[in-house]
Amino acid sequence: MVLVGSGGVVSQAGQAASRPSGAEPGGKQSSVTRSRVLLPAVDCTTGAKMTWRPQYRSSKFRHVFGKAATKENCYDGVPITRSVHDNHFCAVNPRFIAVITECAGGGAFLVLSIHHTGKVDPTHPKVSGHRGNVMDIKWNPFNDFCIASCSEDTTVKIWDIPKYGVLKNITVARKELQGHSRRVGLVEWHPTANNVLFSTGYDYKVMVWNLDSPEQVIKNPLKTISLHTDVVLSMSFNTDGSRMATSCKDKKIRVIDPRTGALLQVSNCKSHKANKVLFLGNLKMLLTTGNSRWNHRQINLWDQEDLSVPLFEEDLDGSSGVLFPFYDPDTHMLYVAGKGDGNIRYYEISSEKPYMQFLTEYRSLLPQKGMGVMPKRGLDVSSCEVFRFYKLVTIKSLIEPISMIVPRRSESYQEDIYPMTAGSEPAMMAEEWWSGMDKGPVLMSLKPGTKLPDVHPDSTGGKAQSSTLNTQHSRNRPDQLQLTYIQEKLNTKESKLPEALGDVKIRPEDTVVMGVSNGRDLLQCTPPKTENELLQAFYRQQEEIRRLRDLLGQRDVRIKQLELEIKNVRNSWGPY
Repeated sequence: MVLVGSGGVVSQAGQAASRPSGAEPGGKQSSVTRSRVLLPAVDCTTGAKMTWRPQYRSSKFRHVFGKAATKENCYDGVPITRSVHDNHFCAVNPRFIAVITECAGGGAFLVLSIHHTGKVDPTHPKVSGHRGNVMDIKWNPFNDFCIASCSEDTTVKIWDIPKYGVLKNITVARKELQGHSRRVGLVEWHPTANNVLFSTGYDYKVMVWNLDSPEQVIKNPLKTISLHTDVVLSMSFNTDGSRMATSCKDKKIRVIDPRTGALLQVSNCKSHKANKVLFLGNLKMLLTTGNSRWNHRQINLWDQEDLSVPLFEEDLDGSSGVLFPFYDPDTHMLYVAGKGDGNIRYYEISSEKPYMQFLTEYRSLLPQKGMGVMPKRGLDVSSCEVFRFYKLVTIKSLIEPISMIVPRRSESYQEDIYPMTAGSEPAMMAEEWWSGMDKGPVLMSLKPGTKLPDVHPDSTGGKAQSSTLNTQHSRNRPDQLQLTYIQEKLNTKESKLPEALGDVKIRPEDTVVMGVSNGRDLLQCTPPKTENELLQAFYRQQEEIRRLRDLLGQRDVRIKQLELEIKNVRNSWGPY
C-alpha cells in the first residue's frame, strides 16, 4: 500500500520516496513543512483518509502547576478526625472552612474564617450538636452561612453559622432531619434548586428533603429511593440536577431520576469496582474511580446513556487508598487525589477520543486524609488560579491550601481561562424543582469589579432576577460601551474612593461587590471582657482591613480599565 500525504509519497517501509515540498537544501525541513506532514494522508487503493495524530496537542492548561501555601497561610493545630470512612472530611466556601475534628463524647466539626490562618487555638469553639461521630459536612451552595452535617446518630442537621464566625460552641441546629434508621454517611445539596438536600445512610436508602418546611424537626422526606442493595459510597448530579448518579458497595453504578426515584441506567461491569462517581458537566459522561480485578487503582469513563462498557479505562498504580475525583467544567480539567498519598494527578477531558489527556502531577511527601475544594467564585483570578484544594494532613494536624495556577506573564484578567461560571444564586425554589422544572445554574463572571449576587439567607426570586441582569451586563464587551458612559463611570469612581480608613461608609452596592461588611458601630460597641472576645474582635478587625484593601485595589484596577477603554474607543473613531 502506498500512502500519499501532503508532503510527498511514502513507501510501504515508511520512507520518503521524494523530498517534501518546502524542504530546505541539505536535508533540513522548515517549520511550515513539519506542521504540514501531520495532515491526513490518503490510501491510494481505497481513497479513504487516514488520520495522523500530531505528536503534541495544543492546550491552555498543559503547564498548570500546583503551588502549596506557605506555613503562615496554612491552618495549624487542627485536630482532624481519625475516622476511616472515605469522605472528604472538609468543606470550603469563600468565607469559611469547616473540618470534622476528633471529639470525645459525641461528634463535632470546626468552622474557621477563611482568613484565620496560622496556629488555631485548641479551645476554639466547635459545632457540637450530634450525639455520634460526624461523617460528612457540606456547605449550602446558595448560602455561605448554612452548612449540613450527618452523623452516626442517624440524623442530618442544618446549622446557621454566625456572620462573624463561631464565637461559642453551637449545640442547637436550625433543622433536624429524622428518617434514616441507621447511621448517615453522605449528604449532598441540589446544584440548582434552593433548600433541596439529599442524604444516604447504612440503611441503603437515599432520602430527598425540602428544607423550606416550617418544622424544626422534619421526619418525612419528599422522596425515599430504595434501589440499592448495599451502602451508597458516593452521589453526584449533572449540571441542572435532573439526573443523579450513585456508586454502591455492590460494585454497580446507577443513574437515577432524583424526583421519581426511577432507575434509568445501571452498570454490570464485573472488572471494575467503583468507589466514587462523578458527572462530567455537560459532556454526558460519567467518571468513576475504583479498583480493577487485579486490585489496581483505576479510572473509567462511561457514557451516561449506556453503562454496559466503559468508554475509557486506565490503571494508575497498585496503592490501596481511595481516589478522590474533582472536575472543573469551566476548564474541562479532572483532578484525581489519592487518599494516603501526597499526589494529585490532573487530566484534560474531551468529548472525543482519546477522551482523557494526562497533563502532569503534583507531588508532595505529606499524605492527605481528605480534601476540600474552594468554589470558583472564591479563587484569586489575579494570579491565574483555576482550582484550589485544602489538604488535610493528619500527621501534622495541618490544613494546607494548594493552588492550581496557569502560568501567564500578563497580570490582567485572563478571560479565556475564566468563562462564565456557576454563581451563588439558586435557579429555582424547592417547590419549582419538585413540580418538574429543570434549570441550569445562574452564571456569573469572575472579572474583578463585576457585581456578585447577594447571598444572604433571605434571598428571593427577585434578587435572583437582578443578579441575572447584572451577569448579562458584565458580559458586554468594552468596545460596545459608549464613551459618555465610560467617562461618567470614571468620574464617579474617583469621588467614591474613601479618603481615610476610618471614614469608610459601606453602601449596599459595596456589600454586594465585596461580600460581608463589619456592620457594627464601633463607637457603640462595649469593650471585650474576655480573652476570647478580644481575639474574635481582632479577627473581625483583620477581616475588615483586608476587605477594605481589596475594595481599594479593585477600584484602582477598574479606573485603569476605564481609562484604557476610553483610549480604545477614541482610537477606533479615527481622525475626523
